Amino acid sequence: MKIKNVLLCGLGAIGGYYASRIKDTNGLALKILVDKTRLSKYNSTPRIINGKEYRFDYILPDETNFQADLIIIATKSSGLNDAINNIKNFVGEKTIILSFLNGITSEEYIKKEYGDKVLYSFLLGHTFFRNGDKIDHDGHANIIFGSTKKNDARTDVVKEFLDTINTGYKISDDIKKELWQKFAFNCCVNQLSGITGLTFGEMLNSEKTMDIIKNISLELSQIAKAENVTDNLYNTTVNSLKLMIPDGKTSMLQDIEAGIKPELDIFGKTVIKLGEKHNIDTPYTKIITTLLEIKTENFTR
Repeated sequence: MKIKNVLLCGLGAIGGYYASRIKDTNGLALKILVDKTRLSKYNSTPRIINGKEYRFDYILPDETNFQADLIIIATKSSGLNDAINNIKNFVGEKTIILSFLNGITSEEYIKKEYGDKVLYSFLLGHTFFRNGDKIDHDGHANIIFGSTKKNDARTDVVKEFLDTINTGYKISDDIKKELWQKFAFNCCVNQLSGITGLTFGEMLNSEKTMDIIKNISLELSQIAKAENVTDNLYNTTVNSLKLMIPDGKTSMLQDIEAGIKPELDIFGKTVIKLGEKHNIDTPYTKIITTLLEIKTENFTR
C-alpha cells in the first residue's frame, strides 16, 4: 500500500503546517474536511504559511467521491467527536488514521468507531504560531508514531509517506510509554505556563516553578505506574523542557493569550479522573486545573 490520498481534519497551526508539506509534494491528493459554515470563508481566504499563500481543496462530510489512504486529525479536543463522525464517508478498508491531538485519550475514542485503523501518534514541535489565517513555524516538527502490535506493516507505509513530504518523524518501539511522557510534559509545563505566563526558559530558571513541576510529575508517575505504562516522568519532562527554545511559549499559553479556552479535559481533568480510578491523590493537578478554569471561565472561544 502507498499513501496517495490524504484527508486532514483541522487547519490550525499544526494542521496548516502539515497541509503545506503535503500540498507542496507532487503526486499527493489532499482534501481538508470542513463543515458548511466554514466552507465559503475558507474558499475565499487563503492560508499564509511561513509567508507563502496556500489555497487548499475542501470537502464536506456528506461527500462520497473521495476515499482516504491516510486521515490526519489535528483538531482541538473539542472538535474530536465531530471529526470522528465526519470522516465516516472517507474511511476505506485500508485507511490509516493518525491523531495529532494532545493527551492520551483521542486514539481510544477513535478506535471505538474505527477499530484497528488507528496508529498511535503525537507531535513534538518547537515553535508553531497562528494569528488568524497566518501560520508561522520553525520547521522543526517530529511525528512520533507506532503500533501496539509487533511488526505492523502500516508503520512502514506511514514512514514512506513522511519521507515523501520531507518532514521529521520517529517510529517508537514503545508508543504508549512515549505518549505518557508527552502527556506529562503537557500536564506539567503547558498548564503551569498558562497560569504564570512564563516562557520555557523562564520556567527552567525558576526554582519555585520547577518544584511545582516535580510535584505534578510525581502524581503522574504514580498514575502511570498504576496504568502499567511507565513510572518515571520527572526526568523526561525536565529533559524535554531543556530542549525547547528558551523564548518559546507553550501552545496552551498562546491559546490563553488569544482568549481561547485551554484543553483541560485532556490534561488536568484526565489526570484527576485517573487518580480517582486508582485512589491516587492529585492535589497539585487539582489546584492547577482549578486556577486555569478560574482564569479562563469568561473565554468564549
